[in-house]
Amino acid sequence: MKTLYFDCSSGISGNMTLGALTEIIGDENYLINELKKLNIDGYKIEISKKIKNGVTGTYVDVILEHQHKYNHDKENDLKQHNHKNNENNENNEQHHHHEHRNLNDIYKIIDESSIDKKSKELAKKIFIRVAKAESKVHNKPLEEVHFHEVGAIDSIVDIIGTAILINKINPDRIISSIVNDGYGFIECAHGKMAVPVPATSEIFANSKVRFRQIDIDTELVTPTGAAIIAELADEFTTLPTMNIEKIGWGAGYKDLEIPNILKVYYGETQSKNKDIVVMETNIDDCTGEIHGYTSEKLFENGALDVFFTPIFMKKNRPAYKLTVICKKENMHKLQNIIFKETTTIGIRYHFESRAELEREFVELDTKYGKIKAKKVINNGEEYIYPEYESLKEIAKTNNIPLKELYKLEDL
Repeated sequence: MKTLYFDCSSGISGNMTLGALTEIIGDENYLINELKKLNIDGYKIEISKKIKNGVTGTYVDVILEHQHKYNHDKENDLKQHNHKNNENNENNEQHHHHEHRNLNDIYKIIDESSIDKKSKELAKKIFIRVAKAESKVHNKPLEEVHFHEVGAIDSIVDIIGTAILINKINPDRIISSIVNDGYGFIECAHGKMAVPVPATSEIFANSKVRFRQIDIDTELVTPTGAAIIAELADEFTTLPTMNIEKIGWGAGYKDLEIPNILKVYYGETQSKNKDIVVMETNIDDCTGEIHGYTSEKLFENGALDVFFTPIFMKKNRPAYKLTVICKKENMHKLQNIIFKETTTIGIRYHFESRAELEREFVELDTKYGKIKAKKVINNGEEYIYPEYESLKEIAKTNNIPLKELYKLEDL
């Protein structure tokens, strides 16, 4: 399984992400050429190398053409919050001109571009995370929020560029470390703000990101960086066992006590064991019809298996234990179906791993016609298992006992 692992021990921002992913694909011109498909102008991209605490990384800078060699601190979120670098206030008196676009304006730019469909969809998902956070912070409906944070050209480049590079790499899975942010206060357009800033805090609160503060007196995670990792990563843990093929180093602007670097690993991880969810609930006041209907609904919505076990509950009441096995991403949807369709008021669940055999669907030629079957492989040996529905149809059509079909030599 091709896997990207984001090491966010020094935080994450949009341009740090671009730098790391550009190193993974090994072609700086690819990003620049793909971004030309956005049909927006007024900026140029400079890609260079920066050394942070002895570590060399790729630095991607978006420069507005009307400003000559303006150096801005993306990690300090100048691009998103007009932050001032506390250590370089005298040198950072100039600020980007931010166009006040809303979410519909951003979507229009994306839709009217000629970038690929998957990159468009991913970019929109990242943008909506930032937009929802800004809506909450400013207490305005989503459609009324006019925010320079995602309207600025450099933020557009960071988010859409990330989507383009992720689609180019096309990993099977993306994992992240716990995301480290700093502490203290930074100067923003609205005055001093505590780290993490409000938009970043809201993005974290509405995602499964695991983060913490470390003893670095500055901002390490920008809202754009927070939205990117919240959307991309499906797990936040230590580096898994991996055959590493490449490492991308994305440099930030700041010089800190720690390397201002985002490190991204690319390599192969094992895919035999897949995390699944086992949900169970005991029900003593539902009819058989309701149980049967609920089972059908659960299978239709992605359950891997559904079964009932006869049990006795309190007061010696005959009852059934409903067990549902599913993938993590379907867990909440299936829980809602159980609560809606049955009378239960509580569901317990736990996570397990499973081993799966390689399989493929095949068609077998028999004297009665084609029969659909599964072919599975175990340690180089093949097994064929006919599909029940296919056998049932042939049994009905030819008026043959179903048990006789299982005896066919072709099976």
